[in-house]
Amino acid sequence: MAIFSKDALEGRHVLITGATGGIGRETAKIVAQMGAKVTITGRNADKLAELRQELEGLTDASKLFVQQADITEEAERTQLVSNARDALGFISDLVNAAGIAGNKTVNQLEEADIQAMLTVNYLSAFSLTKEIYQKMQEKQQGNIVNVASLSGLRGTYGNSAYASSKFAMIGWTQSMALEAIAYNIRVNAVCPGFVDTEMVQGLFEAKAENTNQSYEQVRKTAEDSLPSQKITAPDEVGNTIAYLLTDAARNIVGESVKISGGAVMR
Repeated sequence: MAIFSKDALEGRHVLITGATGGIGRETAKIVAQMGAKVTITGRNADKLAELRQELEGLTDASKLFVQQADITEEAERTQLVSNARDALGFISDLVNAAGIAGNKTVNQLEEADIQAMLTVNYLSAFSLTKEIYQKMQEKQQGNIVNVASLSGLRGTYGNSAYASSKFAMIGWTQSMALEAIAYNIRVNAVCPGFVDTEMVQGLFEAKAENTNQSYEQVRKTAEDSLPSQKITAPDEVGNTIAYLLTDAARNIVGESVKISGGAVMR
């Protein structure tokens, strides 16, 4: 099949959380151009409105549903799923792209920091997925892609809380994949390293301030640490997610697809 053709995801309904972030935003634009109906959600109403305008230039407005929501709140998760189904029908595909980052050492971390990281990056995604998964089981079809991280595969300095949340996501992805495939539902994860998003740029800015370097110096050090010598673009991650949603990836189950620029090979 033509993986990125205009009808590769025709008839499918893709719900994307964290659509106001760089990865979620690019994923929404890509799958919309592949014929999917798309629900986008996030906490920033202005960014959602901007993305909706972009998407309306790429696909028919009737194939779009937008709802501001905080998926850490049960009531908002439930309302999101109900409204999305009412607007566009059965949710056949879910992309869990919502997430937060942090770079505190163990001595700097408080229990509240860890709880917040786990709630946003893991628990809320798990709870939303569980609600959508029940209908996927009834229909005997579906795809779930979790946006994890290289930090879900190996620890790095000052990254205990974030890595813990992403390790949890990887473990869940693998375990759920074994359960879900019996219902013809595939569950996978993507594991990018540094991605050129506002979140990563913010981490670079914080490191620059803490180490008395310029932003450019910190970014170059990150680029130089990669065999590819370049930071991943958001659309590279979006393209990988879109591929995993297509039937071309029908025997990819429970995988953690690395996008590391050669930094992590195993």
